[in-house]
Amino acid sequence: MTKTPTPTTGLRTTDRRAARTMLNKVPEVTLYFWLIKILCTTVGETAADYLNDTLGFGLTNTSLLMAGLLAAALVVQFKVRRYVPSVYWIAVVLISVVGTLITDNLTDNLGMSLWISTGAFSLALAATFAGWYSLERTLSIHSITSLRREAFYWLAVLFTFALGTAAGDLFGEKLNFGYGPSVLIFGAMIAAVTIAWSKLGLNAITAFWAAYILTRPLGASIGDLTSQSTSNGGLGLGTTGTSFIFLTAILALVGYLTLSGADQTTSDAVLEPDLA
Repeated sequence: MTKTPTPTTGLRTTDRRAARTMLNKVPEVTLYFWLIKILCTTVGETAADYLNDTLGFGLTNTSLLMAGLLAAALVVQFKVRRYVPSVYWIAVVLISVVGTLITDNLTDNLGMSLWISTGAFSLALAATFAGWYSLERTLSIHSITSLRREAFYWLAVLFTFALGTAAGDLFGEKLNFGYGPSVLIFGAMIAAVTIAWSKLGLNAITAFWAAYILTRPLGASIGDLTSQSTSNGGLGLGTTGTSFIFLTAILALVGYLTLSGADQTTSDAVLEPDLA
């Protein structure tokens, strides 16, 4: 008896790859990805301070406002069926701000030590990765093709921003490393991860998430370095000037990616983690 092909088996391999590519919800990991990611983390640090202090919204009001905007952005992100640069990066900018505000609330309103918040967010991120892997058997961002995987992805991103804020403040302020040395320290850590991946055989997914976590305190330290006054060890551009410069750079890069499609995930990249 001839077996009737199912809708999946009836598709040619190239057709299945094309269909899955359209459903992948995150960009390809290119130089543009890392540039915008660092810019977003810097904006997350300075924009939170700008709304909270410069405009006088206060920490609670700023947190409620940005949480509402983030919720709206994620609704749009979850509704689209493929990666859209403007939608995706708006969500990243907002989640960067909210991640900063979560740490600020724990530190300023609840009096939690940065040591404790850094440890707590490390455990929360580890638990998120454990739950994600136990259900999906992959932590690859090249296979964000279902609602559950996307939910795990954004939860992990939120915890990386909150963890990075706590770790950055811990190094730059509590441990008195200063903003400039903190930039060098976290930059060196990212360089070490890159070398371990390219030369020593570190797993690509492990290397990605390690670098992703470290770019948050790097960006926060850059934000503090550029915005803080010269008397506090900064460059004195202020939160307004720093936020404007970095937001302009983000808009320019996202506009380029929207027109060029340079960070669209290839079909082979989508399939490879699952085959592995």
